[in-house]
Amino acid sequence: MTSMNLMKSLVVVLCVTALGCASGKGAEKGDGKTADGDATVVSENIRQKKSGDETQTETDLNGDKKPDVFTYTIKARSADGKDIDRLVRKELDINADGKIDISRTYDEREQISREALDLDFDGKVDQVNFYEKGVIVRKERDLSSAGKPSLWLFFEKGKLVRKERDTNGDGRVDYWEYWENEMVDRIGEDLDGDGNVDKWTKNPDSDNG
Repeated sequence: MTSMNLMKSLVVVLCVTALGCASGKGAEKGDGKTADGDATVVSENIRQKKSGDETQTETDLNGDKKPDVFTYTIKARSADGKDIDRLVRKELDINADGKIDISRTYDEREQISREALDLDFDGKVDQVNFYEKGVIVRKERDLSSAGKPSLWLFFEKGKLVRKERDTNGDGRVDYWEYWENEMVDRIGEDLDGDGNVDKWTKNPDSDNG
């Protein structure tokens, strides 16, 4: 794959990620509580300062003589005791505007653990994806530019099983969408703002129930 094709592929990945959040799926909750996970503030700067023990490597993918990928490593030891340069972070500028659009963090096994996305290219984090052992488990996104998540997507074995939303910005989930067999099974809505489901809508085409 050429450098230019690789850059185009990265742009497609970012666009697909954004669209995926708009079409959530959904494991049983619907109890009116706020979404699981940390109350991640997604308005942080997507580019982080390099720490003193990190070594930065720059790569120009599109041949414009400007770096597109910034790779950060630290000195470490492998399981067999060898000295290695372990990958800890990677930052990508996918549209060649000189700003970071994707920032990824890696665990001790160099598996991705966290991915921050700037979807509107303003230098701020709009969405954070969380991974365990390199597999996606949760996505959090700020839909209203309020500086806090209002959409949560939960995954099991890499598949999206639940979507939760705070539709009115009060910090409480009021919409739940549950998915079974890769299709919507039921939707729960809090209509009076008390944190409890008032209305359930069942998908007549669902195999469950």
